[in-house]
Amino acid sequence: MARTAKQSLGDRGEQLVAKRVRCPGCKPSERTLRVLPSNFKCADIICDFCGYLAQVKTKSVKGPLPSDCPTILPGSAWGPQQERMVAGIYFSLFIVLENDDGAMRIFFLPRDLQSSGMFVPRRPLSATAKRAGWQGFMIDVSKALGRPVRYVDGSADEFRLDV
Repeated sequence: MARTAKQSLGDRGEQLVAKRVRCPGCKPSERTLRVLPSNFKCADIICDFCGYLAQVKTKSVKGPLPSDCPTILPGSAWGPQQERMVAGIYFSLFIVLENDDGAMRIFFLPRDLQSSGMFVPRRPLSATAKRAGWQGFMIDVSKALGRPVRYVDGSADEFRLDV
């Protein structure tokens, strides 16, 4: 089945992080982040050296890229996220913004600055929905213990996937 526009957007964000970002855990001189298979619960990338796991959330924006990270982002499945929070497990979060021209900006929120209050469950889908009963969540980064920081590589803070 063909990927939806939102799935393709998410794929581009994951590819950009894997291509341009050094692992926040081991900080090697080489890029060691790799994209995990689709539907891996609560994580999108892994460092193939130290095993560091992180989520990537990608959002499209109109016009120029904002200098600040958006406050509200769509999450994914609430059940697995809630189970990890109860266990005290959080994965760092890369937030990728892509504008109409294909320019992209990366923000980073480490796991140590996350709190359970920033993950807000949505209502389950109705009984008539295609995925009846499925429940997602929203991420409210204003409820984190600190603001996401803009990722910079040298002097570059705006990227393109194809370059």
